Amino acid sequence: MVKILFFDTKEYDERLFNEYNKNYGYEIKYLETKLNHETAPLAQGYDAVCIFVNDLVDKETLKILKDCGVKLVVLRCAGFNNVDIDNLPAGLNVVRVPEYSPYAVAEHAVALLLSIDRKIYKAYQRTKKYNFTLNGLLGFDIHGKTVGVIGTGKIGKVFIKIMKGFGTEVLAYDIFEDKEAEKELGFRYTSLDELYEKSDIISLHCPLTKDTNKIINAQSLDKMKDGVVIINTSRGKLIDTDSLIKRLEENKIGGLGLDVYEEEEEFFLNDMSNSYKRDEGLSILLSMPNVVITSHQAFFTREALDKIASISLSNIKEFFETGKCVNEVKK
Repeated sequence: MVKILFFDTKEYDERLFNEYNKNYGYEIKYLETKLNHETAPLAQGYDAVCIFVNDLVDKETLKILKDCGVKLVVLRCAGFNNVDIDNLPAGLNVVRVPEYSPYAVAEHAVALLLSIDRKIYKAYQRTKKYNFTLNGLLGFDIHGKTVGVIGTGKIGKVFIKIMKGFGTEVLAYDIFEDKEAEKELGFRYTSLDELYEKSDIISLHCPLTKDTNKIINAQSLDKMKDGVVIINTSRGKLIDTDSLIKRLEENKIGGLGLDVYEEEEEFFLNDMSNSYKRDEGLSILLSMPNVVITSHQAFFTREALDKIASISLSNIKEFFETGKCVNEVKK
């Protein structure tokens, strides 16, 4: 029987995976702790570990897992930037869920945009107190604006389709240009510089790589329009936080919607309300009136969770039965 150790699990993970595991019969143990080099020895005697976005699987952690007899690292997410694939030891493999619901993430990006633009969060807090004034709630029409989309994978294309429905002009940047989608959806590929210069709204939908790390920085922010709205539902380290805060304080940025944060690992997905531990940059952003931050929840829909559980367990079955998997992450 395959034995699997889950790290960084919540109640909904356990409930869902237990339901899907009825079709597989794996022996599963769930841990709330995150995987790193200190907790990796807990995997002794397990065939696989199942991890999420904030588990840190560096070179040292991979070696410990290999020494513990682990044969498979199962990512229950699409991104794999938290795994040091370049130092993956022989005999240890990595699989992922390449897509679960691009609609979930794209729709959440739109929700952040609308919340910022139409001041939904401010209006909600006011009306709860029976304050129905409109002062400070002025928004803008999204119709007719230029939207820049960085990353045109499945999520990016769904977001573009929604934005076209609003009646916007869409500029896009991706190192792998999908010319068929460009023609079908009616957007235009361009350079990053042109995208920065012309976009009223910029939404990030690219993976975190060496090339995209801090793609939004002091230099790129300076190229953007005054009052630009920035949305990030991808990975926190795509944005340099210090530069972001400085431009917010200078009123360069008109609105910011984040579902991820550069140093989110100890905070997002956890209840820190009774803790005195705080992150300075995050605290500053949370205090700003034109910033909306959610807790890495863009993926969090019933449809997405069902797919994550089913594909993760299917990946495990395929690997241990055949020695390979269609969703394997290669060096």
